Amino acid sequence: MAIILGVDPGSRITGYGIIRVEGRTIEYLDSGCIRVGEKPMAERLQTIFHSLALLIGEYRPEEFAIEQVFMARNPDSALKLGQARGAAIVSAANSGLAVHEYSARQVKQAVVGTGAADKSQVQHMVQALLGLSRKPQADAADALAIALCHAHMNQSVMKLARAGGKVRGGRVRHR
Repeated sequence: MAIILGVDPGSRITGYGIIRVEGRTIEYLDSGCIRVGEKPMAERLQTIFHSLALLIGEYRPEEFAIEQVFMARNPDSALKLGQARGAAIVSAANSGLAVHEYSARQVKQAVVGTGAADKSQVQHMVQALLGLSRKPQADAADALAIALCHAHMNQSVMKLARAGGKVRGGRVRHR
């Protein structure tokens, strides 16, 4: 059994999603958004850090997954996103969690089946995969998708290991 915390970082809204994985069973635990608004950047980062620390303390996840940074058209936006990611990563690292990073394309491929999926497709699939009564807010859905992607990657690695494969440097090699 593993509890996974997925995070979709943002300088104004950071989504989070928490799932429990036991074998092939995935259970929704919680999701939501950390909204930091128009505060000065240092205060926003502090809010992200402390909010995630509280979630980690409450749910005690064993796994932490976050979206990798992508190059935005606006360098200032990319820098702010990187700072938000940094606050989230430090919060996880301070709690002793290993940090697993996935590109947006990897997340969409794992959850929707295509790396070119749009936000509404991700929301729909997250709702369906987790059996939710309604679509989660977009940032929370992205965070849940990141957690689901990590669960999928872990299951794939475990399946390959049971089949006699070895994982080295991100590639699977069979004996």
